[in-house]
Amino acid sequence: MSSQKTRAERSAARRSATSADAFLGGRIEIVQPRTGHRAGSDAVFLAAAVPAKAGEHVLDVGSGVGVAGLCLLARVPRLEVTAVEIDEALCALAAANAERNGMSARYRVVNADIAGSAKSQREAGLLREGYDHIIANPPFYAAGKVRAAPDEARARAHVMGQDALGAWVHAAARYAAPKGRLTLIHRPEALRELLGLLEGRFGEVTVFPLFAKPGEPATRIIVQGRKGSRAEIRLLPGLRLHASDGSYTEEAEAVLRGGAPLSLNSDERKGRRLGG
Repeated sequence: MSSQKTRAERSAARRSATSADAFLGGRIEIVQPRTGHRAGSDAVFLAAAVPAKAGEHVLDVGSGVGVAGLCLLARVPRLEVTAVEIDEALCALAAANAERNGMSARYRVVNADIAGSAKSQREAGLLREGYDHIIANPPFYAAGKVRAAPDEARARAHVMGQDALGAWVHAAARYAAPKGRLTLIHRPEALRELLGLLEGRFGEVTVFPLFAKPGEPATRIIVQGRKGSRAEIRLLPGLRLHASDGSYTEEAEAVLRGGAPLSLNSDERKGRRLGG
């Protein structure tokens, strides 16, 4: 019994251990768990793709420790972010990170399950059609498709229950303001499912691939849509993250270190229509 207790105590100690990590070239500092799921470049690229403007309100779905939302606040003045996260411990870290970076006045944390009932979300304080932008970095894998990590928090961040992605998209449609935008990052293998879920809810869908190295398939896709739009789908050239020697490209560095935005809607990035 005592040895089991010791193992449990060691496990709890590992979960409580944190590190302070710099993002955007040191413009913000994020405290996050040393073990389990750790936020990285996906959250930064997600934030960079959001065309938010001063005075708007963003809902960060599955916010974790707050990297994406805080990166947005670092770039866009007078923006407000509401972060919704199911993990109570991560909620506490997200709130602390906002305070650590002097952004508490513009950052609100809600502890709720975005795949739960609309009633529970409303009681938690989420506002129907109350947000100009919805952003999400959902778990990439479906339950049963991969072996779940033994760490519960890591497993929850990586593996989604059956039909949960649909619940996230439905919630996004519920909370996006009329003509509001949804921006999310996922694996390319999820594109077919995502397009089906977005149909009838979000149009003007733009797909922006992220390529790891020259000549290799995309490892991530950023998908963005506008609520209620009937405009056609666009596939953009995307961004190559690494040169052949493994170093970041100048364009990727500008986002990761300099906090530059990714333009998914400018005339400079004329995508081709899918199916045309």
